Amino acid sequence: MDSLDFSTGEILVDKTSTGKERPWEDKKIRAEITAKHFEEAGLFSKAKRMDQCADMLVFRHNGEKLKLHQTWFCKVRLCPMCNWRRSIKIATQNKKIVETVNEREKVKWLFLTLTVQNCSAEKLEDVVQAMSKAFNGLTRRKAFKTAVKGFFRALEITRDRDKEITEKRFKTNPGYYKRQGLGVGSENPNYGTYHPHFHVLLCVKPSYFTRDYIKQSDWTDMWQRAMKVDYKPIVHIQKVKPKKEIDSSELEKYEQDFKNAIKEQNAILEVSKYPVKDTDIIHGKEVTPENVETVLDLDNALAYKRLIGYGGLLKEVHQELNLDDGEDGDLVRVSEEDEMANGIFEVTARWHIGIKKYVIEKE
Repeated sequence: MDSLDFSTGEILVDKTSTGKERPWEDKKIRAEITAKHFEEAGLFSKAKRMDQCADMLVFRHNGEKLKLHQTWFCKVRLCPMCNWRRSIKIATQNKKIVETVNEREKVKWLFLTLTVQNCSAEKLEDVVQAMSKAFNGLTRRKAFKTAVKGFFRALEITRDRDKEITEKRFKTNPGYYKRQGLGVGSENPNYGTYHPHFHVLLCVKPSYFTRDYIKQSDWTDMWQRAMKVDYKPIVHIQKVKPKKEIDSSELEKYEQDFKNAIKEQNAILEVSKYPVKDTDIIHGKEVTPENVETVLDLDNALAYKRLIGYGGLLKEVHQELNLDDGEDGDLVRVSEEDEMANGIFEVTARWHIGIKKYVIEKE
């Protein structure tokens, strides 16, 4: 790779149909940084695979656009490159599912967030298992089965990195801190702990808002009983509200926190962001003990776990459309644009470790 002639080589620029440049370079750099943390953590095999992830990209060119045709993805659970591709794939698939459901039936869409108290790294794996079991129990309850026609569920885990209680976090739950005699600037009792939670898109009957309505407090009670905990977990439920227009390029904004409600056909984008985001795992660009600790904790807790799941009508449509596995399937053709690949000639770009760019090879 170091012997490339830069006087003839061109830097890869791959853009979407809307003209937005795809972040190949950024994700590759993040993958290399994450790989260094894996190596420091003693996870040498995964570190090597991640470091080599997407080293060479082969595109097909139809005279107007580049379309990815071939590469090798490491598929390590915490790899930034692979998780970027997974997010686009899940969002694309779920967009198809939501549109298909909307075409066939009259339904409404809700966002549901289910949380539990923060836990230590030692308890994280057990808590994640308990949450999955509890969610399955929740879906079997009469009120849920009566009102909900289908769902998409995604598990997200974040680490509390604030050593002190900031003004912003104090304002979100002042009662919690006051009961412990804590205020702004106090030592954060949850520092270093993990916050696992579910983001769920619910497809409900129109009658949900009349005879089948489930109150916020009832959602909380059902989740508390399902989790078998002695505290009231924070549960949030809201209706998806339409927005006049949405750009198709929003499929790739999976890492941003969507604050605006979006069009019902594209509502799934809100929960289609792949649960493991590299910015939640690695802070900064240097190898730090805290980052290494997070890598070890999450790699262990998420091993052999499914982070997303479908149920009811959404699962049926997923199977009917013969969609690939969003977590462990093909990461080359992940969007509608990629699936149209039928190029005239191929373009190969290799990652250059010196300049941190993908350089197009000259024949």
